[in-house]
Amino acid sequence: MSARRLSDAFIHLGLGATADPQPPFDGPEWYEGYGMRHGSDGPEGRLVSQHTFTEGWDSWEMHPKGCEVVIYIHGSMILTQEYPDGKREDIALCAGEYAINPPGVWHIADVEESATAIFITAGEGTQHRPR
Repeated sequence: MSARRLSDAFIHLGLGATADPQPPFDGPEWYEGYGMRHGSDGPEGRLVSQHTFTEGWDSWEMHPKGCEVVIYIHGSMILTQEYPDGKREDIALCAGEYAINPPGVWHIADVEESATAIFITAGEGTQHRPR
């Protein structure tokens, strides 16, 4: 196997401690195919991805069935978490730091210039809502 760039080809961590490289990411519709390929792993499956942002997210996100680990590797970002009781917490993160989005906690990020993060996501049932 040749080397791959995580920003282009994500990894699925599956049952039985497997690690399966994924086809190149080509936009939001990619996630539908990912669900078809690995949905049988249920809430134990994890998607490892890398994204670079140059502006804040345009929607909130929530993962109901597991934690999401977010590891910042470049730049800085303000991660806002909204808990089920309505409490919000802002976390300022920069390269080398990480945050955990607990299950059921809505989250969104704001970026001033550029930020890159690696996401380890329990994606089953992920929900979005407008900003």
